[in-house]
Amino acid sequence: MTDIAIKVQNLSKCYHIYDNPRDRLKQFVAPRLQRLTWQNPKQYFREFWALKDVSFEIKKGETVGIIGRNGSGKSTLLQMICGTLHPTSGTVETNGRIAALLELGSGFNPEFTGRENVYMNGAVLGLDKEEIDARFDDIVAFADIGDFIEQPVKTYSSGMMVRLAFAVAINVDPEILIIDEALSVGDELFQRKCFSRIEAIRANGATILFVSHSGSTIVELCDRAVLMDAGEKLAAGFPKQIVGRYQKLLYAPMDKCNAIREQIRKIDESVMKSAITDEGSMHEHHSPIAHAHAQEQLESFDPNLKPSTIEYESHGAYIESPEILTTAGEQVNNLIRGKTYRYTYTVQFTKSASNVHFGMLIKTTSGMELGGCVSASAARDSLVYVDAGSSYRVEFRFCCALNPGIYFLNAGVVGNVDGSETYLHRLIDIAMFRALPDINDLATGIVDFGCYPEVNLQ
Repeated sequence: MTDIAIKVQNLSKCYHIYDNPRDRLKQFVAPRLQRLTWQNPKQYFREFWALKDVSFEIKKGETVGIIGRNGSGKSTLLQMICGTLHPTSGTVETNGRIAALLELGSGFNPEFTGRENVYMNGAVLGLDKEEIDARFDDIVAFADIGDFIEQPVKTYSSGMMVRLAFAVAINVDPEILIIDEALSVGDELFQRKCFSRIEAIRANGATILFVSHSGSTIVELCDRAVLMDAGEKLAAGFPKQIVGRYQKLLYAPMDKCNAIREQIRKIDESVMKSAITDEGSMHEHHSPIAHAHAQEQLESFDPNLKPSTIEYESHGAYIESPEILTTAGEQVNNLIRGKTYRYTYTVQFTKSASNVHFGMLIKTTSGMELGGCVSASAARDSLVYVDAGSSYRVEFRFCCALNPGIYFLNAGVVGNVDGSETYLHRLIDIAMFRALPDINDLATGIVDFGCYPEVNLQ
């Protein structure tokens, strides 16, 4: 059985560009008449090659990102892999059920209700009615559009359309998930929910191929990356190195673009793997200018900051009552950079366990793990034994060394049950907080390393 999920070989796509409608008619009629009279057929169109001789393979279980400037052929490539667009030449082979998030909602009938569109799109994706019935409640819960599921789609906002389309596509248990710029839609909570589901699909062994203009997302999520430009595959390799080359090309002066493209094309894979490319990292995140006019805010508690939590099955313990507190004990979730906070939760044990320890983890909206802490680094420092019915209050102190944005917290308790170590309970995205902007912010990226600039005239 092949381990290749997607194989693209010498793929090309050419469009005919006509200057006016009459030329289209001439092209349909004139060349045929010219051939009959032994004349050389005249061409009334210009060729535009959206894709030129692209080849690559993606193994099952890989996550591959495609990055490139606007008009580089990324979306055309995905449409041909999905089968919605036919190539001019070359072949595409796929092995497994495909779910595609190309233009979210583009396949919806605006006159149908949300429910009717769910069944129609599920059928298009290869599900029968019984399979859609079994998934319908999960789709509705994920979309979270309430009673609008029974209303015509033409009454939906763009955000509701996106939610429903995403919910349908990711609930068909795809073996291959193809996404075209759909990870940047919706608010931060919906984005996090989408990333969490994609992480679960990935953990189940699915192949993921997606297009993004976000270099940080490519680096965080992908095993490999492909750089496209002007319809060509310029490079493929480790995400950080490919993103660096993309940034170099993106910010290059127009008169140097062709030279840079040639440089990228000629770099062989062995050189790419050994290179350390940090170019463009400053462009991927916040610029100090972006916050220059932000108003200074005070730490506070916002009851609307409620994440969508993913819960592991319990093995004799339950995590409850997560809170972020100031050192004085006031509950907050709008945090000030540089200050220390207390992250606490309670663990109720329903079964006895040994060698128990606790943990926390801070993640970005896209799921990148920024860091955390455990209560014991070795078994000898763990709780040797806990009784069923006991309760523990866990607290971790941390410094908010993060630049403005939304962040999520995990909580977990690990112990030995029946001689083997396992998660007694784990909650993903159990809490969330916002790092507030600072009018004097000079830091870039995600983490504030306390850098200070110094510029002197020489």
